[in-house]
Amino acid sequence: MKKWYVIFMSMILVFTLSACKDAKEKVLEDGKVDKAEASDSKKDKKEEETFTSVFPLTGIGTNEDTDHRAVAVMVNNHWKARPQSGLHKADMVYEVLAEGELTRFLAVFQSEMPETVGPVRSARDYFIELSRGYNSLYVAHGYSPEAKDILYSGTVDHLNGMDYDGSLFKRADFRKAPHNSYITYENILKGMEKTGADQTDDLDMLPFLTKTSSMNLEGEEATEVTVDYGRGETVGFTYSKNRKTYARSSNNEPTIDRETETPIAVSNVFIVEAAHRVIDDAGRREINLTSGGDAILIQNGVAQKISWKNENGRIVPDGGALIPGKTWINIVPNGMENSVKMQ
Repeated sequence: MKKWYVIFMSMILVFTLSACKDAKEKVLEDGKVDKAEASDSKKDKKEEETFTSVFPLTGIGTNEDTDHRAVAVMVNNHWKARPQSGLHKADMVYEVLAEGELTRFLAVFQSEMPETVGPVRSARDYFIELSRGYNSLYVAHGYSPEAKDILYSGTVDHLNGMDYDGSLFKRADFRKAPHNSYITYENILKGMEKTGADQTDDLDMLPFLTKTSSMNLEGEEATEVTVDYGRGETVGFTYSKNRKTYARSSNNEPTIDRETETPIAVSNVFIVEAAHRVIDDAGRREINLTSGGDAILIQNGVAQKISWKNENGRIVPDGGALIPGKTWINIVPNGMENSVKMQ
């Protein structure tokens, strides 16, 4: 009797263990199915996501208002002014030579505004020209004689530190003049109200590629890009395949935001060749930004040799378009083939 009882209980145990194993596998299998279904659901939801608007200078979809007035700020790029503040928020940055071999930045903000931006530096006529292409409020501290004439002609909405030093513009105690002038977005708004400048605008869109087009670019490989402005001042862009952006550097030192240490990374690097001419003993320049010329458009690890044109005051690709995201534009003198290297 005991023998049959043992055999009977063993059979039940085997059956139970087998049933438990089947149930566990079924649960795991169901869990995998559920997880996959959830993943598909999220994917579908993401694909179905729609936006009511698109930011005009980045091509990125949004459900926020997109009618903010563009603000263009002159940002110092002297080595004593690095790292700068607020550049990571700019939709576009123009990098152009001022005096000597040092460049200066025109940071154009529209989709995002910086809490603080600077150090703010003095105006040049060609930077004002670039700012006008976006009907921007132009922000600078100081000016060349040509720039001063334009600014005070009444044709350009602007804020200048020469008028508001110590009020709208603040001097930082961690740097020395002329590398210590900063302005907050709060004070930019106050300046707009003070001067009666419009705070909203209906900007035309820049030319952007579709997602499909941006994945099928043809051209020369460009994962490491250097732009040599002379006397050892080299700008670098390093491509991240995962992020699909180019991180900027100066003389191999990463360009970061001073306050947050956010790396400056962009989706488009647009290198533009234009005629430069020194016009005075101070080394100030005249730059031809209207006639068009050779250019290199660098995106998604690929460089396309195309042309640029001036379209209503904007420097845009002629024969190409931008990928949605932020853009960095380097304007270089004639002889681009000697100053730009890619690999």
